[in-house]
Amino acid sequence: MNEMFKPDDEVVNLTEIREAEEDVGRNPSDNPTMGDIINRRFSRRGFLGGSLAVTAIASTVSPLALMIADEARAEGASAFSFTEVEAGVDETHHVAEGYDADVLLRWGDKVFADSPEFDPMNQTPESQARQFGYNNDYVGFIPLDGADDHGLLVVNHEYTNAELMFPNWATIGKDSEGKDKVMMGEFTKDIVDIEMAAHGGTVIEIRKENGKWVPVLDGRMNRRLHVGTEMEITGPAAGHERLKTNADPSGTKVLGTLNNCAGGVTPWGTWLMAEENFHGYFLGELPEGHRETVNYERYGAPAGWYNWGAHHDRFDVSKEPNEPNRFGWVVEVDPMDPDSTPKKRTALGRSKHEGAESVVNKDGRVVFYCGDDERFDYVYKFVTAAAYNPDDRAANMDLLDDGTLYVARFNEDGTLDWMPLVHGEGPLSAENGFASQADVVIEARRAGDLLGATKMDRPEDVQPNAMTGKVYCMLTNNTRRKEGQENAANPRADNAFGHIVEITETDGDFASTKSTWEILLKCGDPSVAEVGATFSSATTKDGWFGMPDNCAIDADGRLWVSTDGNSAKATGRADGLWAVDTEGDARATSKLFFRVPVGAEMCGPLFDPSGETVFLAVQHPGDEGLATYEQPATRWPDFSDDLPVRPAVVAVTRQGGGKIGMA
Repeated sequence: MNEMFKPDDEVVNLTEIREAEEDVGRNPSDNPTMGDIINRRFSRRGFLGGSLAVTAIASTVSPLALMIADEARAEGASAFSFTEVEAGVDETHHVAEGYDADVLLRWGDKVFADSPEFDPMNQTPESQARQFGYNNDYVGFIPLDGADDHGLLVVNHEYTNAELMFPNWATIGKDSEGKDKVMMGEFTKDIVDIEMAAHGGTVIEIRKENGKWVPVLDGRMNRRLHVGTEMEITGPAAGHERLKTNADPSGTKVLGTLNNCAGGVTPWGTWLMAEENFHGYFLGELPEGHRETVNYERYGAPAGWYNWGAHHDRFDVSKEPNEPNRFGWVVEVDPMDPDSTPKKRTALGRSKHEGAESVVNKDGRVVFYCGDDERFDYVYKFVTAAAYNPDDRAANMDLLDDGTLYVARFNEDGTLDWMPLVHGEGPLSAENGFASQADVVIEARRAGDLLGATKMDRPEDVQPNAMTGKVYCMLTNNTRRKEGQENAANPRADNAFGHIVEITETDGDFASTKSTWEILLKCGDPSVAEVGATFSSATTKDGWFGMPDNCAIDADGRLWVSTDGNSAKATGRADGLWAVDTEGDARATSKLFFRVPVGAEMCGPLFDPSGETVFLAVQHPGDEGLATYEQPATRWPDFSDDLPVRPAVVAVTRQGGGKIGMA
């Protein structure tokens, strides 16, 4: 194995390396964990084991939310109607009966009419830069001319699995104990440059023809972004000394974006790409006594997952010590203008961003929610200073440069404080190393530490529901939680399966600084008592899941959850998309709608405005155990011996038409 990787011997592939890194937990503060808060709160209230709290505080719920909840309780029925998929693991995908799941775009597919054909045996950086990238994650849809059946699909390409991408490169060898292990080949400059071109994102026009979605390869707005795409740094950190490099003495221009996980689409139709595990792309050591040492330790940089620094100086911190500060931001892209310069909006703070989902508040301001995807890190929201103007798109194009960033503190009485990360307020002062707002956003994690934010169990997607005033936070897992924190409400010291927190914003005001919260669901197998899962009794053996990751609210205000981490080894089932009831007697009932092939993670999901299509991103299929290009766990989606396994976006539609999941 290449010396840049230094995982333990139990780790056999890049995905497991990433998981092991995320399991570290780098938060040194003594702030209470979510487990501490839940335990104190519900042990004091005498919360009953095995039941699920359904709290409705009338003063904090909008009239519309109350009406929806009352109707659901009166009916006592699920909001979803479809024949559930059987849970399991095999080489292909499965969708509910009566639905079609069509592969829309695969790694290597053309993005432009003149793109080269995919030739896995002769890959080049130039070809990859004009083809669909690797490991599709977030999917967004922007209608064109107000149509539901014609628009722009925007897709993040999070990371690369070289062992599955390149022929005759990775082999099966032995670790120090004689166990079989994937051995990486040489990371040449060509390999590195192809990887860099496979990162980033894709904008591609799509339309429905005869009920099926197809790419429009001559679309005027089609575009590929990658690690070589020039981007502008805006907001409070723009031009700061800590962002200046030899290549960019201005501190305002950076090449590319990477590890784009979940994201968002703004009300004005721009695409947000959230940079997550940026720390893994850097090599080297900082000069002794460098001012960024503590900052980088808090983010785990440099982690050395990739060998890019051996061929590009900017990814070697010994040569460019400020370069990591130029990643970990939310990037805004105007997909309507293929010549526009993407902007890294530093006002939203620097972290391992998972998602940037938004909602227009009742006062017109726009509120964005983000999770910082690491064990013991925080949940954030950003509220724009100015209101959204639905009649003037140009007036909204810099809304993300001015506003207030907040970090969440969950209180044991069921309230939540959104604490402003503002220079000069409280401990965010020069005495603590924050000379300006630039320092606050560059070190957003440390700022949250000082404010006493709640240490969460790996917060990922955070999704607001405009119809109900609620916000759903996916907490994937936390295997570092210590013994002694368990109780009936959150009983797992080793929280392997995660949970979902439901936040209710006060009076439907998403900009409120005071909210309430409840646990919607504690995940895992409910038939195993010691797991402590709280799915409703109506949930079948196929309906439960672990490791909630991303989620979506469809046009009818219903919650759908996708997962990351279910496998034959972990839960005996593949990842997938589950429909989850949130109201009435059916609350916490979950049903499996779509199942990914072996080794894959379920990303997306995204519903089109009509609710008649759900776009799903199948990420790293075949990446199970000792998987290589020659020996993947599956050859999905092509199932051809001369083609590798390929991440792909799938469009799910109902046979004969109609809304997804409706009777």
